[in-house]
Amino acid sequence: MKLISAAGALLAIASSASTAYGFSPSTSISSFTSSRTIPTTTFTRPIRSSSSPSTILRMSAAPLNVGIVGATGAVGKEIVGCLEKRDFPVNNLRIFGSERSAGKEVDTKFGKVTVELFGEEAARECDVVFLAVDGDFSLAHAENICKGDDGAVVIDNSSAFRFVDGIPLVVPEINAETTKGQKLIANPNCTTAIGLMAVWPLHKLFGLKKMVMSTYQAASGAGQPGMDELVEGTRAVLAGERDVAENKIFAHPLPFNVIPHIDKFQENGYTKEEMKVTWETRKICGLADDFPVSCTAVRIPTSRAHSESIVALFENPVDVAAARKALEEAPGVKLVDNVDKLEYPMPITATGQYDIEVGRLRENIAFDNALEFFVCGDQLLRGAALNAVIVGEAMIENGALTAKAD
Repeated sequence: MKLISAAGALLAIASSASTAYGFSPSTSISSFTSSRTIPTTTFTRPIRSSSSPSTILRMSAAPLNVGIVGATGAVGKEIVGCLEKRDFPVNNLRIFGSERSAGKEVDTKFGKVTVELFGEEAARECDVVFLAVDGDFSLAHAENICKGDDGAVVIDNSSAFRFVDGIPLVVPEINAETTKGQKLIANPNCTTAIGLMAVWPLHKLFGLKKMVMSTYQAASGAGQPGMDELVEGTRAVLAGERDVAENKIFAHPLPFNVIPHIDKFQENGYTKEEMKVTWETRKICGLADDFPVSCTAVRIPTSRAHSESIVALFENPVDVAAARKALEEAPGVKLVDNVDKLEYPMPITATGQYDIEVGRLRENIAFDNALEFFVCGDQLLRGAALNAVIVGEAMIENGALTAKAD
């Protein structure tokens, strides 16, 4: 009975994730556009979720023409939702995609919208374009969309430009200033973004020396197909149709299993997913090219929200009380750490939340000047869509993103 109940909960979570913000898996929306008249205004919003407000961005900006490429995917849907929920200053929303969706209409918060066919010139008409597509598409089109003074600002969710010199890789609570004067911004890997939200306040306090991370990553890290394979495989096993689930998306069956393998293996024995954490941590935090960061990435049979166990070694003596205070005050971070009440970060509580959760905070007993803690975050939000939208907000704040003159 417990297994059946767990499967039901998994199905419910996957269904909820798939239909977020009014979209369903069967909805074919590649592009839509909406226009409304909004006067120039000063507005405020929390950088954290409305349930735990902290730092407030205050902006005075003309509403923007916003484009999204890849809106039918898991991340693209969440970008639409973040724009709506955070009251991003949208004047005209255009979502671009393939020929099969052209001409369709969809109702959104921004009004009735009509599907468009993607084209670079059409995308260049926008003030900002969010790319929620694969790296090959971004490599082919991103630089053309943002080229020249009349090009759009491009915020790219793929890995195409993360390690290119001169292109900022941004977690806005850490290095938003690097976006000043830039037209093309790279969004980090979801695992890195979630972990660094907790590590950065501690780095500022004690000075990071080394970091070891183990990740427990949900099926949705492989997109909607990954979630579908987990749900269908779980159903098939519980229904007695199969002893072991089928696998097409993952290297091995994921239901009732864990897989210590995400992305391609590298010559040094790490996977590319693990090395992304090393490379991106160095770039985002401004650390040395040989700064020691090690990661083991594991896929687990949860639908959504990644978890990470982190051991951070510091240059200076650590103080758990001071660390707790720093995390409590950090934007985008929610301290969930009351073991007497069995309160700690979990995917089931982090799912759908803008803040990452951090808890199980303690002084590590194996290393000097070290803290150990557990982090959970919704990788479709904090690890992707939300991070991208907050990058846009930060660029409005620092003047890098403005409405084009008519």
